[in-house]
Amino acid sequence: MKDIAKRVFDIEIESLQHAAGLIDDSFTAAAETILQSSGKTIVTGIGKSGLIGKKIAATLASTGTPSFFMHPTEAFHGDLGMVGSEDVVIMISYSGEVDEVLKLIPFLKWNKNKTIGITGNPASTIAKNCTHHLNVNISKEACPLELAPTSSTTATLVMGDALAVALMEARNFQQEDFARFHPGGSLGRKLLVKVKDLMRTDNLPFISKQAEFTELLMQMSEGRLGMVIVGDPDHAEGIVTDGDLRRALLRNSDTSKLNIADMMTATPIIINGDELINAAEQLMMERKITTVLVGDAAKRTIDGVYQIYNQ
Repeated sequence: MKDIAKRVFDIEIESLQHAAGLIDDSFTAAAETILQSSGKTIVTGIGKSGLIGKKIAATLASTGTPSFFMHPTEAFHGDLGMVGSEDVVIMISYSGEVDEVLKLIPFLKWNKNKTIGITGNPASTIAKNCTHHLNVNISKEACPLELAPTSSTTATLVMGDALAVALMEARNFQQEDFARFHPGGSLGRKLLVKVKDLMRTDNLPFISKQAEFTELLMQMSEGRLGMVIVGDPDHAEGIVTDGDLRRALLRNSDTSKLNIADMMTATPIIINGDELINAAEQLMMERKITTVLVGDAAKRTIDGVYQIYNQ
């Protein structure tokens, strides 16, 4: 089984290398057509090509190119109403002769749509009738029967990825742009959400510098933050973390002789609540800490606490 798996990888890699060698100026022209379009990019195909087309449309849409997938059969029964004259249509068929996609060509010509064919046959009907043709011809299918689309669908998928990446770079598409389209993901949270949106504000463990050791333990335990803030919301004098507490006990096990002023960090990091999560977490990783105070660093006022491992 391992030998079969390796053979499939080898065949598909060889096919991708073959297809890569066929990339020419048509690719540039196709990408420029999408860039210059004021409409959407519509992807269509049926069967395995349709499944690959759905992924290509999703990748385009999430990387700055408004796009959606249109099933060719549904298109012929009313969904063509979704196609505007400024839209670019990507037609996928390895043979370039699949009937369901061919039926769309007369309408697309009448509607004056620019079209991009992705096929493995530059002499096919789709290739000859599209504005631009992207050749994904492969050396061999990985299927031992040469029947199931394997290498051919992989080559088509990679061609779609190549288009998406080329368009991303042409548009200077950045992390922040990607995050706007993925607000529910971890990247969207880091690049769009602010510290004040996720900080803890209730029952913060404030303690006086003159407090007894037992009170320190109680506040740290009840606060459930692994630290206490020395001072009050209007002025933080420092913090004592559970690490500070352990180190103090190792130096002197006589708790009656331990005082908060000696064990606290007098210069805690305080960040503004309007900082983005991404910037805050980068700072925390650089300082090798998991907790920061949130507020006004100059006035040392505290609005909340942000912890990286609680998110």
